[in-house]
Amino acid sequence: MTVFADLVGQDQAVAVLSRAAAAAREVVDGGRGAGMTHAWLFTGPPGSGREDAARAFAAALLCPEGGCGHCDQCHQVLIGSHPDLETVRPAGLSYSVKQTRELILRAAGAPTQGRWRVILFEDADRATESAANALLKAIEEPPPRTVWLLCAPAPDDMMITIRSRCRVITLTTPGTEAVAHVLATRDSVPWETARFAARAAQGHISRARALAMDENVRRRREAVLGIPRSLTGVGECVAAAERLVKTAEEEAAAATATLNEAETAELRRLYGEGSTGKGLNRGLVRGGAGALKELEDRQKSRATRIKRDSLDAALLELVSFYRDVLAMQFGAAVELANDDIRFDLDRMARESTPEETLRRIDAIMRCRERLEASVNPQIAVEAMMLSLRAA
Repeated sequence: MTVFADLVGQDQAVAVLSRAAAAAREVVDGGRGAGMTHAWLFTGPPGSGREDAARAFAAALLCPEGGCGHCDQCHQVLIGSHPDLETVRPAGLSYSVKQTRELILRAAGAPTQGRWRVILFEDADRATESAANALLKAIEEPPPRTVWLLCAPAPDDMMITIRSRCRVITLTTPGTEAVAHVLATRDSVPWETARFAARAAQGHISRARALAMDENVRRRREAVLGIPRSLTGVGECVAAAERLVKTAEEEAAAATATLNEAETAELRRLYGEGSTGKGLNRGLVRGGAGALKELEDRQKSRATRIKRDSLDAALLELVSFYRDVLAMQFGAAVELANDDIRFDLDRMARESTPEETLRRIDAIMRCRERLEASVNPQIAVEAMMLSLRAA
């Protein structure tokens, strides 16, 4: 089983990447390697597996057999420990030019094992404008054995000058049956649960896995999908907004608390805090204070990003609810993502018009845009809830 086996429903992308991996082996052996290039852009909707595809391709480049899936090289890539693979995951709201320049310096090194030096940049669209310009220069003039693998939701999310220098791999949303099959065969999830999770996640594989295997995730989904029927008055709208924002804050706090503590302790140790000997603690007072402030800023940015992502996931759940309502109102023969609450969908479909449903969907999408533009979450979500009630 090759490293591409886990890319569900991506046959076309796998074919392109497999040919490129073969061409890369030709380059290593001294050949032309037609079809291999130094910069790739993996795009696709959330849950399509663009990072998984990029990592599988990295394994194929670093494996002498082109991604066999069972050698030490493949194993090291898939667990993130290969010395010639650097994975970048922007934790905060953006990725700075300083971080990008440091990354470019690391990328310039020769591969330690003689094949390729691979930089896998997840969420590359979070690079600031200055960072993107610095990245462009590195992509324009890369070292001979350095390969950049950038990931973003869509080509338009990257600067045109960057995407024009990349070969674009477009991933699609896998179907319900394909995702359910993966959950059932690889995660031993009962078929009915697997199919429910795959349908509810709308092809988002990691989301489907979480729904299938985590009771807390299922409870949060039920709470979000219960919002439309709870909006009976202004007070209920405000309360629903408060619950949604509070849940996102709690998830962000839980996700960052342990990590923040470990990072801060490590930084203090590096600058000598708690050590003995004359002058050791001065390091924290001088250079360490600035470094600690920079770390705190990054941690706050990370918490804000996790909070936004949590809120956005809840808003997409609401969109799926009203999308199903709209499908029922028009009698469309499509699969309902939330078929398990068909009674609520049917009632909403009968009690409202398609125009009202469309206005509700628009209200949710406006809220998503406002949150991304750093509008106060409580205000943005309250305004959305009032629109959902009054639409």
